[in-house]
Amino acid sequence: MHPESTDPSSRLLTLLSLLQARRDWPGAVLADRLGVTPRTVRRDVDRLRELGYPVLATKGPDGGYRLDAGTHLPPLLFDDEQAVALAVVLQTASTGVDGVDDAALRALATVRQVMPTRLRPRIDALQVTSVSTRRDAVAVDSERLVAVGGAVRAREVLRFDYAGSAGPAAGQDPPPDEQPPRPPRRVEPHHLVTWRGRWYLVAWDLDRADWRTFRVDRMTPRTPTGPRFTPRTLPDPDVATYVARSFTHHDPLPCTGEAVLHAPAESIARWAGREAVVEPLAEDRCRVVAASWSWDGLAAWFGLFGCDLDVVGPPPLHEAARRLAARYGRASTDPG
Repeated sequence: MHPESTDPSSRLLTLLSLLQARRDWPGAVLADRLGVTPRTVRRDVDRLRELGYPVLATKGPDGGYRLDAGTHLPPLLFDDEQAVALAVVLQTASTGVDGVDDAALRALATVRQVMPTRLRPRIDALQVTSVSTRRDAVAVDSERLVAVGGAVRAREVLRFDYAGSAGPAAGQDPPPDEQPPRPPRRVEPHHLVTWRGRWYLVAWDLDRADWRTFRVDRMTPRTPTGPRFTPRTLPDPDVATYVARSFTHHDPLPCTGEAVLHAPAESIARWAGREAVVEPLAEDRCRVVAASWSWDGLAAWFGLFGCDLDVVGPPPLHEAARRLAARYGRASTDPG
């Protein structure tokens, strides 16, 4: 039998941290990790329930516990790394959703207030100003975003009114000399994404039998939602690639190519810009899809990252890379 802990408060925090770290815990394993008896674990679980944490007892040969979702938000517990990461994310939050950015700053103040004294200097040393270069960013109503995101998560058909760039705003009556409003759009919502300062919904349009991308700020969801559906497979490897290629024909940059850079994805994504798609392939390699005003310009851009690379294509990008190699070879020849 394990000796009982002499610090119940510390043990209670450790128990809460363990329950947050994984879904199910056998009672015997918890007792072993805490160095107490199963009976003490049961008492500590009861104390957590009194504090508002919805800890459920799981059935089975061993029996155990699970931290479930509750009806209100009890106090949360973060380790040092999680607390610092949360503070940095809240400080750099820029979502384009009405009210969310201000709420993030208030949340940051709350987190800092309850943070241990030893961590506050680390947070204060990370004062970050998030600068957006997109002056045409469009704010989205948070309730609208939640409604669309809920349909994505539930995999339910979404019905909504949609205002085109030249039409009346969603929910408004058209002028008398115009046609009556169109029937609501019906889609299978796949994913919410941000692109160049705007929120978009990637979805399968049931009436047009094709993939479509909709601006969320122009959508007015209708209730109730439709039946559940089985998600379809995107025509691209991932949603980021699909969105990037969907907007290619709207982009003034005519040359789009792909290369594998011999560097970590996070290092490349930091400087690649929002127009480029960066996909990790391994710890030291990533696939990058980007566009430029010319093939020579695109080949030169891929070489700016100071690492080895493999040009994937298309053929004009291979030709441009060979031209640049020959050009720089001649430029670096010693005149003497």
